[in-house]
Amino acid sequence: MKIKGIDCAVPLTAEKARAMAAAGMKFVCRYLVPVSMEWKRLTRVEAEAITAAGMQVVSVFQRGNNDAAGGAANGTRDGKAALQEAKLIRQPEGTAIYFAVDYDAQPKDYAAMEAYLRAAAKELPGYSVGVYGSYAVVEEMAKRGACKHFWQTYAWSRGKLSKAANIYQYQNGQELAGHTVDYNDALGGEGWWNTKLPAVEKTVNKFDTESAEEVIAILGSVWMASDNDPGVREAAHYAANALRDAVGIPK
Repeated sequence: MKIKGIDCAVPLTAEKARAMAAAGMKFVCRYLVPVSMEWKRLTRVEAEAITAAGMQVVSVFQRGNNDAAGGAANGTRDGKAALQEAKLIRQPEGTAIYFAVDYDAQPKDYAAMEAYLRAAAKELPGYSVGVYGSYAVVEEMAKRGACKHFWQTYAWSRGKLSKAANIYQYQNGQELAGHTVDYNDALGGEGWWNTKLPAVEKTVNKFDTESAEEVIAILGSVWMASDNDPGVREAAHYAANALRDAVGIPK
């Protein structure tokens, strides 16, 4: 069963997020952009609303359609901006930030595109970089090892789907819950995230009885060799009894 999701330019309210989830959506791709593009900017409040609705967040950075063709200089600029936004909304490290190549990129652009992605990655310690683009873009950037995650659009892809794709955008400009959205399938390794705190693993007592008895025997030797020092004897006695209590050995 495919995992369905959407991407959209306009922010979701809590009500809209719940409606998307009720329609079967499991993730939402939203924009990390500077405050000058506030009309489509992902905020912490929106990320929390998406999470509360039971969906995951996918982060994508995009100023213009073809910034990646500007090479390393643009990658450095956009990587720094993406990091600032990711930290502002508290996106967890270890998750992905995609950079959009939103045009029919040609082979002459590939070297600059690779330089763009690598430069962006240098500015994003702790995060994984991905690219959004056509089949050809995904295939070429995967072959070059330019980034770790791949979000393919059907646009300019001429009916092909890359085996490297982690997300596949298959339909644009649809209406869902009164919102204009694009439909996507999750294919694994998406790098998405949510605002839930990570679960804290309880400490498990793995000290077995046999090991405890060995330590208690050592404490007994300390007690015997203490030359009747009351402080040493009391400490050894206390430690031995505490260990017995911890593993359930009768006193």
